[in-house]
Amino acid sequence: MVQRRRRPVLLAGLVLLAGALVALTATEQGAALRARTEPFFADLRRAPAAEAPLPAPRTAVEDGRTIVRLSPEERAQVGLVTEVRRALPHRQELQAYGLVLDLARVTELTNAYLSAKAQLQQARARAEVSGNASRRAKNLGPYATPVQVETAEGTYQTDQAALMAAESQLRTLAATAQQEWGPVIGKAIVERAPAVTRLIERTDFLMQVTLPPGESVGAAPGAAFAEVPPQSDRVALRFVSPATRTDPRIQGQSFYYLVSGESGLLPGMSTLAFLPSERTVTGVLVPEDAVVHGQGGTWVYRAVGEGAYVRHPIRSDPPMSDDAYVAEGLADGTEIVLKGGQALLSEELKSQIRVAGDDDD
Repeated sequence: MVQRRRRPVLLAGLVLLAGALVALTATEQGAALRARTEPFFADLRRAPAAEAPLPAPRTAVEDGRTIVRLSPEERAQVGLVTEVRRALPHRQELQAYGLVLDLARVTELTNAYLSAKAQLQQARARAEVSGNASRRAKNLGPYATPVQVETAEGTYQTDQAALMAAESQLRTLAATAQQEWGPVIGKAIVERAPAVTRLIERTDFLMQVTLPPGESVGAAPGAAFAEVPPQSDRVALRFVSPATRTDPRIQGQSFYYLVSGESGLLPGMSTLAFLPSERTVTGVLVPEDAVVHGQGGTWVYRAVGEGAYVRHPIRSDPPMSDDAYVAEGLADGTEIVLKGGQALLSEELKSQIRVAGDDDD
């Protein structure tokens, strides 16, 4: 600020000097002095008479809050989009953790069960043949030697034992399938249902969704959602059954869901999942794109007049519903900024930098 006051004083001194030089031009020494100083005065004549006016400030502090004001042209330039939204009760979504499972074990069990089933059919056929042979040998009476009767009976007893072993193997595999994957997937493995065929052919993937410790739902939601990295696009999940084991990393309530093989998720991937709960929370739905982060907080901008906007704080872990944050503390019918909030925050931060610069002067 001090430097700006020196310029008019310096110009006044130069004007007095110029007048003195004009008086000297009538003498020979004055003419020579004028020739030497002419380039200096030419530069002064080309210099601007005054500084360009500064643009009008876009921010102002009112009632302890910073308000950003933009003209219609400025709002169009930054692509500002607003919408009036209601404060309503919303069904809260619980954040969970999803893991796309490796289905090699499902394939192994399915193939093992089919093989055991084929072996059972063979054992049953052999036992039936040998049983008939043993009965014929016994019915022949004196026409059959004791050796023939004993051989036929021994073959039948051996085939009966093989049949019992095949039946036991089949029951064991069916029980193993249900113990490892639950009654729904286990039954599908045993019956070679279309659902298992889709898993083996990678048309669908099986995802295990686990809630954080301390969270729970009474009944498993029939539909849930998972995020596909890196854009975090949502894909729908279809409920299968409660999981037979929890994720050891999380130790929470766990469920099995199906996800499309075209979702972009692959076996081994971990991702966020969202399960609707029975809880409700009242507030304004704010999409993720409308939220800005800065100065150690999380914010959304709301309108406080024509072209005027102010920040409203939201929780760092706000409740979610329908793929949006639920901002609490906003009045019903609040006009919120859906797009362009980052530009408003940048303008607000620039004003703080300008104020700090003026204080340094």
